[in-house]
Amino acid sequence: MAVNEDLRTPIVSVMGHVDHGKTTLLDIIRGSAVAEGEAGAITQHIGATEVPIDNIVNKCGDPSLKERFIVPGLLFIDTPGHHAFTSLRSRGGALADLAIVIVDINEGFMPQTIESLHILKRFKTPFVVVANKIDRIHGWEPNKNTPFLATYNKQSERVKTDLDNKFYEIVGELYNLGFNSERYDRVNDFQRNIGVIPISAVTGEGVADVLMILLGLAQKFLEGSLHYNAKSPGIGTVLEVKEEKGLGTTIDTILYDGIIKKGDTIVVGSLGDPIQTKIRALLKPRPLSEIKAEEKFQQVAEVTAAVGVKISAPNLEGALAGAPVRVVSLETIDAITAEVKSEIADVQIDTDSVGVTIKADTIGSLEALVNELKKEEIPIRKAHVGDVSNRDIVEVSAIEDPFYSVIIGFNVKVLPDAKEKLQTTTEVTLFRNDVIYRLIDDYKDWAKKQKELAEKEISDTIIKPGRFQIMPDCIFRQSKPAVVGVKIVSGTVKTNVDVVNTDGEVVGKVKGLQLRGENISEAKIGMEVAMALEGPTVGRQIKEEDTLFVNVPERHAKRIEHDIYDSMTADELEALDAFLAIKRRDNAFWAK
Repeated sequence: MAVNEDLRTPIVSVMGHVDHGKTTLLDIIRGSAVAEGEAGAITQHIGATEVPIDNIVNKCGDPSLKERFIVPGLLFIDTPGHHAFTSLRSRGGALADLAIVIVDINEGFMPQTIESLHILKRFKTPFVVVANKIDRIHGWEPNKNTPFLATYNKQSERVKTDLDNKFYEIVGELYNLGFNSERYDRVNDFQRNIGVIPISAVTGEGVADVLMILLGLAQKFLEGSLHYNAKSPGIGTVLEVKEEKGLGTTIDTILYDGIIKKGDTIVVGSLGDPIQTKIRALLKPRPLSEIKAEEKFQQVAEVTAAVGVKISAPNLEGALAGAPVRVVSLETIDAITAEVKSEIADVQIDTDSVGVTIKADTIGSLEALVNELKKEEIPIRKAHVGDVSNRDIVEVSAIEDPFYSVIIGFNVKVLPDAKEKLQTTTEVTLFRNDVIYRLIDDYKDWAKKQKELAEKEISDTIIKPGRFQIMPDCIFRQSKPAVVGVKIVSGTVKTNVDVVNTDGEVVGKVKGLQLRGENISEAKIGMEVAMALEGPTVGRQIKEEDTLFVNVPERHAKRIEHDIYDSMTADELEALDAFLAIKRRDNAFWAK
């Protein structure tokens, strides 16, 4: 089966925790080729590395493989963190066709790794898990650059058992995250099970297996979607917007379809209207063999997908990481500009009239953050790409509800004038993190604390409901003040509150409460206490066995129903309901 001319290279995103070996794996895939004097074969792109099929076949040590595979090679995107993924979208899907998730076999999953897995699940992207650092297992005897099974079978029983235990911990963690997985050589159907490949990026053990499995996945899942038209106008995604000395603002772009030439007119997504500009130069890194050349980049006349390329053109300052890049002609420019605008507008998210303000570094991460907040039912008032600005602080500080005068920032900086403003304003709370679910947990914990504090404050200043009964044979004094024994039936009774009877008439004020001769400030359900009542005379306004209520002012009753109803106990609610029933007998809208 020969390499098919119109098949583009599959794009592989490398994801995982910062220290778990992403770069080392890419280095060994690249480096071995350099060491073997094949410098021309592996091409370094902007933000990506292309490994041709011949290289992979050599690395796997089986020339007959070349006949089995039709893809021309693999293009690895090595961008920081999970951006590679979230921010690189191609028309609603993820830009990468396949992904590798790297995890340290000795440490297991980290928050960033888990986040990567959630994203892959959402985009339904085929992936493999690479369990790196097997060479760190105590007693491991390395066999450089050999396939995993060959080196595994040479290890002692103790080392094998140790590796198996750590390996199945990873399988267990994947299961908890909703994935069935197994060691790659035991997987029959990669659509049903995720293959896990133990490797060492330092010694090269297992790396050949990773390349083989990726080729197999590309063949199986992607054959249909990798066809491109080498003549069609280029379509790509902005990886990063960068200032380059002598070039001004440039965009590092992954082109995933068609062709792009120097002099082409392109449309690039930005926060406002899309940018229309003409390509001054297309730049690629110099080949690995020419590393000594003075200039980092060399100019090329055109490139064909899939490829990473730096585009130099006027007016790119407003370009947005994660936004589309499209080659246009005079006939298509208006239609494509409108398309790009609506693609960005789709991500400017449906917002609520009230809610938190969120900022993220790229379109994709903004989308991912919105997605998670919606799951938690946290309303969003504004969602934008970019760093936290002075304007954000001013806008948010004007919001009255303290739960929403909040900015949640994913992987963004705070601009200097905004920093100053933040120091002088107490109204705005800022949360920043580069792991989405950490951000959300921080906000939720904070909101919960704020709610408890607010409820306590209300509860301390508000007159709460209470119902009590005058006990028989417990009249200690008739009047001025009347002193009677009472039992609290529900709720709470404090000193200095007015008291009403079952007709809603005020009959007196609680001047004092005593329990076993000691003065107390409040009495709760079930307590039997002596109460001094200013105003009534026993036998006239009140008598034995009367049920009386704390008179809750209308303003307080409203606040209880709106602000702290959920945090009240069952007996307090019972006292409130009985009291409201009395008040609403004559006026159905009392305290509503």
